[in-house]
Amino acid sequence: MNQSLIDDVLQLSLPDRLKLLDVIYFSLEKPNEAIDNIWYDEAERRLSAFESGRVK
Repeated sequence: MNQSLIDDVLQLSLPDRLKLLDVIYFSLEKPNEAIDNIWYDEAERRLSAFESGRVK
């Protein structure tokens, strides 16, 4: 890794380092549509059960 890049990053303000961290994290975290659909279906099922009174 390039030490000058690391040094430059460490000179950033905390808010700017957090923004950079966010950019880096989300560049690595790829959405998984299949898992998102499973969670969406589960949320719909739970909401339906709650609205119908089957669960509190």
